[in-house]
Amino acid sequence: MKPHRIRMTHALLAHYGLLDQMQVLKPHPARDRDLCRFHADDYVAFLRSVTPETQQDQIRALKRFNVGEDCPVFDGLYSFCQTYAGGSVGGAVKLNHGHDIAINWAGGLHHAKKCEASGFCYVNDIVLAILELLKYHQRVLYVDIDIHHGDGVEEAFYTTDRVMTVSFHKFGDYFPGTGDIRDIGHSKGKYYSLNVPLDDGIDDESYQSLFKPIMGKVMEVFRPGAVVLQCGADSLSGDRLGCFNLSIRGHAECVRFMRSFNVPLLLLGGGGYTIRNVARCWCYETGVALGHELTDKMPPNEYFEYFGPDYTLHVAPSNMENKNTRQQLDDIRSRLLDNLSKLRHAPSVQFQERPPEAELPEQDEDQEDPDERHHADSDTEMDDVKPLDDSGRRSSIQNVRVKRESAETDAADQDGNKVAAEHAKGTEFMADGVGSSKQTVPNDASAMAIEEFGALKVEPDSSNKLPDQPSVHQKP
Repeated sequence: MKPHRIRMTHALLAHYGLLDQMQVLKPHPARDRDLCRFHADDYVAFLRSVTPETQQDQIRALKRFNVGEDCPVFDGLYSFCQTYAGGSVGGAVKLNHGHDIAINWAGGLHHAKKCEASGFCYVNDIVLAILELLKYHQRVLYVDIDIHHGDGVEEAFYTTDRVMTVSFHKFGDYFPGTGDIRDIGHSKGKYYSLNVPLDDGIDDESYQSLFKPIMGKVMEVFRPGAVVLQCGADSLSGDRLGCFNLSIRGHAECVRFMRSFNVPLLLLGGGGYTIRNVARCWCYETGVALGHELTDKMPPNEYFEYFGPDYTLHVAPSNMENKNTRQQLDDIRSRLLDNLSKLRHAPSVQFQERPPEAELPEQDEDQEDPDERHHADSDTEMDDVKPLDDSGRRSSIQNVRVKRESAETDAADQDGNKVAAEHAKGTEFMADGVGSSKQTVPNDASAMAIEEFGALKVEPDSSNKLPDQPSVHQKP
């Protein structure tokens, strides 16, 4: 989980020439009040204040907020959280202003809860980004292809029909222990949580036999105004913690499929612990977002030795056993499609006042001195942003947007997509990897994040609105 893997991804993007086709922007780090739109004030204050030197004086708080083992305290912790969260919220702001695709490979930390850290996730950037999208879109879809269940995001939106969460994950004696197919949401959110429990060794064909029909039906029934896709790479074959057998092409097929609906799309990172394959995967998926097929032969780059001995972009899946039988897959697909059939209408929302947008001023990276720091007298507001380490290096999340292609661009590539991508070049932090501590089922407290959206003014989107659609929430 160290940002080194983001730096490797960025290097591949540069040497494949993808950055030349994108505008790179650097979002503002998320401030205290941005994080507190979902997280508890005292939890955010704790993350801001705790350091490796002072943690022994805060034993009770460490236990209360689940910080310590799976989620260690390290130098630059709060700045790390501000950076990756600011990238995801900044990407959502871009989508709200007309961009088609935004990417933040440093985001996707889906386990964090309202009042506690989990699985090396301290701040839930995904929930914050979805809350931002809800200011403009009546309905937002969240899709998670990390091998671990997206429990923090599901829990946050478990009782609302404005956000549908769909998670494809390993289930059964596996972190975080949640994500049963029977967990379908509660109250107005009933049937708006979908869980796809999978077993070891699932391959591309089996995975897509579930993903495409389920997500196709979700898009038909729910009709989201925006989609957030968490692309955790620990579901790839050969991951150090994972046990799936997906190829990079199979993993990226999920990105390609969701892109095909031409709905504003936010792509986020997530898990991934064989870092050479993480960089390969997210580089290839950036190419998919741009509509370009990348050559398998890897160009020389500063991390070239990581990708030996073949020095190729793709790696072959293993011959491990696929424990997901055809009957099991058919049963899962049938059951979830049946749940979706119970959603008669895409829900709407009353027209009220819209909350102000997140203030995340951005500058073009090419016009900014990389060594310049924000001065105390600057008109750009920051909350206790500190250097990340003694050498003065800092992690930067960038926002990327596809430039308009020339008239001679291939018709296959002319999808009309402008892509904004945010990712971190990454400063290496003193942090250990993710572990496992079992989480409890969703509770009402963390679902409070969406309460304010019961009184939003949402611009109507005729492309997403059903005929004779009611103006209030419909119970399934």
